[in-house]
Amino acid sequence: MNFVEEMKRKAKEYQNSLVLPEGTEERTVVAAAKIVEEKLASTVTLLGKKDEIEAVAKAKGVSLDGITTINPADSEWLDDFGKEYYELRKDKINKKTGQPEVTPESAREYILKDPLSFGAMMVRTGKADAMVSGALSATADLLRAGLKIIKTAPGTNTASSCFVMDTHDKKWGKDGYLIFADCAVNPTPTAEQLADIAVDSAKSCKELLDAEPVVSMLSFSSKGSGGKLPDVLKVQEAVELAHKKAPDLLLDGELQADASLIPEITERKAPGSPIIGKVNTLIFPSLEAGNIGYKLVQRFAGADAYGPILQGFAKPISDLSRGCSSDEIVVTCAITLVQAGAKK
Repeated sequence: MNFVEEMKRKAKEYQNSLVLPEGTEERTVVAAAKIVEEKLASTVTLLGKKDEIEAVAKAKGVSLDGITTINPADSEWLDDFGKEYYELRKDKINKKTGQPEVTPESAREYILKDPLSFGAMMVRTGKADAMVSGALSATADLLRAGLKIIKTAPGTNTASSCFVMDTHDKKWGKDGYLIFADCAVNPTPTAEQLADIAVDSAKSCKELLDAEPVVSMLSFSSKGSGGKLPDVLKVQEAVELAHKKAPDLLLDGELQADASLIPEITERKAPGSPIIGKVNTLIFPSLEAGNIGYKLVQRFAGADAYGPILQGFAKPISDLSRGCSSDEIVVTCAITLVQAGAKK
């Protein structure tokens, strides 16, 4: 399996709709044209003033044929989006002022001024199936729009991320591919959050790798070998909670990395583990461990890392690195469109 080709094949098959809020950003405009050319989406929408988007397209030598442009200020949806946002936030109180966070007027103004929130509202209301941003904006901005408007999916209270790791060695995971989580969002997850991350990462494994998920929850300890330290107990509690959330999920922990991946070591450190020799999804106990872990595998093993792929949201949104290329935007969009197809 070539992961990128497979994501593009599936996106082309699903034909979901995509909104790109950073519609005047040049790499995004180029990527939108490529997405249309490769027929990866049913519709592609760029947010921004039409003349500014056209100027960028002309400067980059790409066509806007087949691309929809929407200026939020002129949109027929703006009033409805403002009302929807007010309903979502009307009970929230500003901690600094003690006053309501929004009024009907300020809600409309907020949606107007924040393209990410306008795009998120398009996804929430079904006017787009997926949203991708981050070439200009910070991850925190995207997460804020997602959590306020799209919300987390039923059964989870945690937005998180995963990476698809292509090790180029078929002895690992699904034909060399593994899911690593969470490597980008939650710095110090609680036991409850780790359980959510495990269950959501299992869904990502199924959606993105076409594999039955087999999950290991990682630690520096295997089955209590680390004693009663808080970090060990947290992962043990997370394992119990994950089993309650998803009783049919093949999952074990707490386990060290070698006990997760090497069958003979699994037998020594966790005899009888149901995941022996089958793990394709690794859940790290903290962002620190996950971020270091995926980068070590990427650099030392020459693995390809695709992500971060956001998960746990009711509808799919994705983040970009601000240093991304237009081709990387296309790949992220394809992945997000596949997530949208899997949720339908």
